[in-house]
Amino acid sequence: MRPASLPAVLLAALALPTGCVSKKKYEALESTLTTTREALQDRKDEAESLMVDLDRATARGTALEGQLAACQAERASALAEKGELSASVQEMTAALLELSARQREADARIAEYRALLARFQSLVDAGKLKVKVIAGRLVVELATDVLFGSGKAALSPEGEAAVREVAAILATMPDRRFQVEGHTDDVPIRTAAFPSNWELASARALTVVQTLVDGGMKPAQVSAASYSQYAPLVANDSDAGRAANRRIQIVMVPDLSAVPGFKELGEAAGR
Repeated sequence: MRPASLPAVLLAALALPTGCVSKKKYEALESTLTTTREALQDRKDEAESLMVDLDRATARGTALEGQLAACQAERASALAEKGELSASVQEMTAALLELSARQREADARIAEYRALLARFQSLVDAGKLKVKVIAGRLVVELATDVLFGSGKAALSPEGEAAVREVAAILATMPDRRFQVEGHTDDVPIRTAAFPSNWELASARALTVVQTLVDGGMKPAQVSAASYSQYAPLVANDSDAGRAANRRIQIVMVPDLSAVPGFKELGEAAGR
């Protein structure tokens, strides 16, 4: 049974008729009062305990909210990092693909150069010419002392035969273009036919071009250039040095379309 509240007990006591109260009734009232006070104290203690629990729960809730916010921030950061990593992976994949393509192009050029060197090997072994790679260009070099007489632009029989042998090899590469370069030493020439080394080197280069075409090359494959004395291989301070500088070079013109970035360069130039 629920204990009577203190006010109810007091009212009951006041409602009693005045006069003497028996000891038994007094003790009963006193017991009821004590019980009621104890019940009230229990409720108070319980309420205080509940308040403590509420404070703790509130603190835990606040802490959990903070943890949730931290987790959400961490998740957002992880998602952003994942996005950046994904972009980086895509960029690296694209870079690797581009590098692989460049490597294949380089390997193809090297294979082409090696194949051409192999075709010229017999002429190299016979001392008729040299094959070099200069500044990334494949160069077939012939000494003009073998091809031409001194101060002349007409091929000797031996020189014509050598040029025709070269033509037979280069004609097997119809998709490639070649430039014939004429070079002299620094000894000046002043004749009616050749007022300077420019004219002599140019005439010799054109003679070789015509012989290459006669030997089977397409006219659109070859062109001529004169460097006169201004691109020496060595110093012109000895007979051997001047002889080395008197030469005809047949240069394979690089295919710029295979150069990395050529497409972008063309697009930029077209703007």
